[in-house]
Amino acid sequence: MLGAIKSFFNEHIFLDESEASHEHGVKLAAAALLIEMMRMDDDLHQDEQDVLLEVLQSKFELTESETHELVALAKQELANSTDYYQFTSLINQNFEYQDRVHMVELLWQVAYADKQLDKDEEFLVRKVAELIYVSHEDFISSKLRVRDA
Repeated sequence: MLGAIKSFFNEHIFLDESEASHEHGVKLAAAALLIEMMRMDDDLHQDEQDVLLEVLQSKFELTESETHELVALAKQELANSTDYYQFTSLINQNFEYQDRVHMVELLWQVAYADKQLDKDEEFLVRKVAELIYVSHEDFISSKLRVRDA
């Protein structure tokens, strides 16, 4: 994805080949996609940041320092282009289908946190959903669940 985030992952994720390290890497890959969602509309809203921090810490069991370091790295590189494959491939290999649908729902939560859905945010959710093989029906259902909540 972003150069600095790649370095962060190389330092913190792939230190060893243990199952715990791999599982942590998968969580961080998902977290990176959520961070990308927060910065997608080039306007960082406090509501989006609050939802992001809550989701990262509660759903992915990240430490506060990991969470803040990832967020800081993403903010530093707002202007850089992105590559999602290395993260979505980890998600595909390690998440069951319902977990991938839940991942799409989490992306929608971050996108809707500021009460506005930007076209770039919707594009990112659609792109990630396609890359992690979530059906269009589940993509739409998760959108409606979050929007109507």
